[in-house]
Amino acid sequence: MNEHPSMDDSFNTFILALPNESTSYPEFYKNYPLLLNTSRKYIQIRATVFYQFNILVERIVSTLDFSLLPGQSILVDYIRTVKYYLLQKRKFAWLEESLSKTEHESISKLPEVKFDIIKASMHDNEGENTIFNQAFEQLHENAHVIFRLSNERLWQATYLEMHSIDQGGPYRDSITAICSDICSIGVPLFILGPNGQMNMGLNRDCWIPNVFPPNKPISNKFKKQYQFIGQLMGMAIRQKHYLNLKFPILLWKQLVGEDITMKDIEAIDIQSFAIIKEMEINIAQNQSINIDSDINYLCASIMSELRFDVIGLSGHAYELIPGDQDISVTPRNFPEYCMRYREYRLNEFHRQIEYIRQGLCSVLPYDFLTLFTANELEEAVCGKDEINVLLLKRNTLYRGDYNENSPHIQRFWTVLNEMFDEAQKKLFLIFVWGRSTLRKLDRDFTSKFIIQTISHNDNHETDQILPSESCLC
Repeated sequence: MNEHPSMDDSFNTFILALPNESTSYPEFYKNYPLLLNTSRKYIQIRATVFYQFNILVERIVSTLDFSLLPGQSILVDYIRTVKYYLLQKRKFAWLEESLSKTEHESISKLPEVKFDIIKASMHDNEGENTIFNQAFEQLHENAHVIFRLSNERLWQATYLEMHSIDQGGPYRDSITAICSDICSIGVPLFILGPNGQMNMGLNRDCWIPNVFPPNKPISNKFKKQYQFIGQLMGMAIRQKHYLNLKFPILLWKQLVGEDITMKDIEAIDIQSFAIIKEMEINIAQNQSINIDSDINYLCASIMSELRFDVIGLSGHAYELIPGDQDISVTPRNFPEYCMRYREYRLNEFHRQIEYIRQGLCSVLPYDFLTLFTANELEEAVCGKDEINVLLLKRNTLYRGDYNENSPHIQRFWTVLNEMFDEAQKKLFLIFVWGRSTLRKLDRDFTSKFIIQTISHNDNHETDQILPSESCLC
């Protein structure tokens, strides 16, 4: 129901759009294959139940306090438990209402943020020169206020020695550059996930929070930088200026208060639990051996090199029992080793993500975000990964001699929609708009995409494809 386009109109439209048993409707079942053998009548009943449930929740949602922690309200806990059955449209509407109440009035003079491209090109291990750090140094102290402003742009981006005039293009370009730095080796806050480093498994392009010693505090600067990333996420949700960030699902799950599971860890590190799983299987298969010496002999070859420590995803070894890293793993203490190993893996990024959540909460009211799923929050921050060319086309204006029926305009849309892959579409958007994702809905386009003709002195016309306010010169 969340994905069906007819839900944008009304629930009745959605019901009427459902296929009849007597009518072939392959497109519907292509999108919803699990409903292939389900009667239309039962689909209608299920949809109606979900819809009525959403109406019921909407009637009481204003009386509930979703900022309460788990265990403080039975009803709030129940609604959070069934949040997967709440329609995205309603959740976003509740969030939008909450955002409007906490928005700050626009200001006429925006803070100027100066970016030194030459400095950013000089790599340093601490990421001091990056565009991200330059933005952080100039914005983080007041980000909790600036990022709540109702202005379309939140800072005036000035590229030193480039003579840029920020009419929107440099601002958007600076956000794209900030995101590029976050998911890179230039900033020591994130590292490429193990699957990406080993080029195996899923999520090879995902960046995970850098790993710090579990028994030592994270530096104050790193803490503030993680919080700043959370504030940028809040800005993205408020401004609908989506961020091109590639984080794994476990990060988004913790941000909305969901538990991280072993499957989430394996999704970024396919080998994370391989050794202890194999050992557990071997021990289980040999439970019939009752002689301690035989069990010890069986496990000795596997456990001979194991101690109560763990190699973190940063490549460093950390103690599983503080001060006792030299304890050998034996058949008797192996269950405790497995418990501590899993506990470490499940909490390896907890502090880092918690700092991000704190930053997010300083810009957004967190209450309704707990009703979002991890995937919904990711979409709210990063937009849809797929570029909707038809959405862009609907929000395009033509100037000069062009109109939507011009032959070369039609060819342009055909090439963009049918011949460009997703990576090329993103590069196209970055080139013309300084951003890699589109807004989600038509009403979110505060400025339109523009295709116009320009004339040179020799009267030779060339195509200029630029959105309004995007020129960097």
